[in-house]
Amino acid sequence: MNSRHLVDPELLPVLEQFPDSELSRESLPALREQLRAMLPPAQTDAAIEVKTVAGPAGGPDIQLRVLRPKDAAAAPLPVIYHIHGGGFVAGTADQGDMSNGPLAIELNCAIVSVDYRLAPETVFPGSIEDCYAGLAWVFANAAEQGFDTARIGVMGESAGGGLAAALALLARDRGEYPLAFQQLIYPMLDDRNGSGAEPHPFVGEYVWTPEKNRFGWEALLGHVPGGADVSPYAAPARATDLSGLPPTFLYAGALDLFLEENLDYARRLARAGVPIEFHLFPGAFHAFELQADAYVSRQARQLSQSALRRFLAPRT
Repeated sequence: MNSRHLVDPELLPVLEQFPDSELSRESLPALREQLRAMLPPAQTDAAIEVKTVAGPAGGPDIQLRVLRPKDAAAAPLPVIYHIHGGGFVAGTADQGDMSNGPLAIELNCAIVSVDYRLAPETVFPGSIEDCYAGLAWVFANAAEQGFDTARIGVMGESAGGGLAAALALLARDRGEYPLAFQQLIYPMLDDRNGSGAEPHPFVGEYVWTPEKNRFGWEALLGHVPGGADVSPYAAPARATDLSGLPPTFLYAGALDLFLEENLDYARRLARAGVPIEFHLFPGAFHAFELQADAYVSRQARQLSQSALRRFLAPRT
């Protein structure tokens, strides 16, 4: 595989920021530390509260980070329930503060980010049940927290996008917490990715490779991915019925390993009657928007923020 000639030239500098090492149980602790070191301390004018709330039945308590404007309007605030990325095996809720703080101020909303348990220490369904427990707290405490329950939606990137899609399926099927939208940023949806006879020749060379993807899925599932018994609440692409899901925004890069599973999920959502806005960015690999000054990154952020603004608008 050689896709470098297809990479947007403005994105090339970001490739130097990502560890180019194999991902394994042995290397995972070091990778987690590397990723944390890459994130500078967040500077935000948003108010941040850390809540320790009840986790799923039989599980430990979980932490939620609640960000909102310090001078928020008196009216109940809409809520973005945010799930961080990290291949199911890395990342923490506070890694989103740098972007979630300004976003909460710009959109005059609350952003609640969940610290779910990571794999392989916790396998499915631990992480998705943690996410569901956090969502349950948001709805149960909406009056006290000043949240508008008619305007609560989910958002996530990469593995967080996959968990957001899974949470939307779980919320639909349990029928307890109606979601207003799902904002899926290059979501990790399908454990079968890479197992086809004709893999895409130009995706997955950078940042998140097929080898890392297999490790992430095996860590989450606790067994080799691609089998017949994988739950759609682990791998949303496995869901046979996508009807009744909330309006969706989804984008991906043309060189992202998740390109084809994202294209297929968007197509299936549309065929199920779900309002879907989808964007594909040429020359873009996984996590491309971290090269903040690139035109394609600015465009992705602007489109995403515009969609959120519409999703969070007061219901009439």
